[in-house]
Amino acid sequence: MKIKVGVIGGSGYTGGELLRLLLLHPNVELHFVVSRSFAGQQLSKVHPDLLGTQAFEFCETPITGADVWFLCLPHGQSGSFLETYAAMISEELKIIDLSNSFRLSSDAKFGQREFVYGATEIHRAKIQKANSIANPGCFATAINLALAPLFHNELVGVDQEVHINAVTGSTGAGIKPSATAHFSYRNNNFSWYKPFSHQHLDEIAETVYNKAQASKENLHFLPHRGDFTRGIFATAYTKIDCAFDEVVSAYEAFYEQAPFTHVCPDELQLKQVVNSNNCHIHLMQHQDKILITSVLDNLLKGASGQAVENMNLIFGLDQQTGLQLKTSIF
Repeated sequence: MKIKVGVIGGSGYTGGELLRLLLLHPNVELHFVVSRSFAGQQLSKVHPDLLGTQAFEFCETPITGADVWFLCLPHGQSGSFLETYAAMISEELKIIDLSNSFRLSSDAKFGQREFVYGATEIHRAKIQKANSIANPGCFATAINLALAPLFHNELVGVDQEVHINAVTGSTGAGIKPSATAHFSYRNNNFSWYKPFSHQHLDEIAETVYNKAQASKENLHFLPHRGDFTRGIFATAYTKIDCAFDEVVSAYEAFYEQAPFTHVCPDELQLKQVVNSNNCHIHLMQHQDKILITSVLDNLLKGASGQAVENMNLIFGLDQQTGLQLKTSIF
């Protein structure tokens, strides 16, 4: 079985990472890659590491005949793109959007389509029946996986305050240069941004509380910029009334069938997940509080890797197909 794949927006970080996965996926045939800036040029012109993998050129517009479109466009542009090319979108075409356009329940409909939030550990059954997926954000994935077992098992109530800190690498800011993303700013530096108001908070609240249009009032999130290129290291803590062993058992049961999310008994480091599609979670008790640590690669499990997971589930493939990746621990 070969899935004909079209990628729209193939020149950025998430688009490039997606191409690396798709070109090595045993069930994928790359059908087209759209980049208006680089139309007519080889993929390796933008992504030099792809030299020798497959001779393939960027094109300016989509080509008919694909089974699935991956949208790797800047945030807020997916809706207008789909409207522009509506005549090419059949009922059978699957769409996986990696932007924030359709992630919230209030934004999930586009024409007759309804986008399913593609948190594979949480919405697996819905994803398998869907034709349109809103791929979660990178911070949202790390925090959703850290907190969902607590709230879905009602070990804490929705009125319980949760304090969250998370550090992301520079690739989380996208490929377009900005004052806080270039080397001179990031190197030997550390800073916070968008304190308590990050755009992923709404999708986090809807997911961890398992409720549409849920309030984010009790989720206090402080994001940080780290002095590294890729990865997210997230910590969250809150009060619990139950035994610590009960919490650990709930997490292990929640992720028992999740091939990429693992509850680890030892303290975590970022390198153990970078360049992989894994999320590792660690639990620690301090008096009446629980500390949850979650680490993942923002470009893989936090973006393109999870998008491929969603494709695998939609087309009835093993969820791990094409995603057996190796970390660079040294």
